[in-house]
Amino acid sequence: MLSKETLLFLDDLKANNNRDWFLENKKRYEAFKIDYQQLVADFLDAMKPLDPSLEMLEVKNCTFRINRDIRFSKDKTPYKTHLGVWLSSGAKGLNRSGYYIHLEKGVSFIAGGLYCPEADDLKKMRKEIAYFHDDLQAILDEGNFKKEFQDFDRNEKNMLKNPPRGYEKEHPAIELLKLKSFESSQKIAFSSVSKKDFVAVMSQKLIALKPLNDFINRALTSE
Repeated sequence: MLSKETLLFLDDLKANNNRDWFLENKKRYEAFKIDYQQLVADFLDAMKPLDPSLEMLEVKNCTFRINRDIRFSKDKTPYKTHLGVWLSSGAKGLNRSGYYIHLEKGVSFIAGGLYCPEADDLKKMRKEIAYFHDDLQAILDEGNFKKEFQDFDRNEKNMLKNPPRGYEKEHPAIELLKLKSFESSQKIAFSSVSKKDFVAVMSQKLIALKPLNDFINRALTSE
């Protein structure tokens, strides 16, 4: 759970997203950072027994800097006003599937899978789906996954209109092969972050994504 002080800091930062205010409230930020890191530690304690692939992770592997990368953005506000937690077995430079928690008023959600892979990883994913689509469909149809996440997130941005090169439109998994991104998500209430059982409840939801993550990571690591 997050403290009221942390949530208030995020509110105030959103209303005063500039360097001068941030420097004036540096002590509040340091307290915020401690609370953030404790939340991540709590998620690691809850998730490691459920997914052994996360065992080597430390808090520093799962947090994000508060500074925004504004080099190529029209939005020049310097600081993030949300919290993100990323739990993945992938080492630096290796793209792997994982679990994500996004905490922000109005747009909080949990998610997992592989977001917008590079061309080589996308090819690996499509090859795995082409040969083992029955395995993937069984994961998507499993009761707990279906209850929590329903399906892959599908929209115009992450799906091709036509079959990808090298695949026929009659392929039994053509709708899966058209995907350009492989993530599933569930919206959550931002107010839940203050509840004592927040981490336990979210962890039980997130672990429904483990078979999907395992399938994706198998695809990315297989020759």
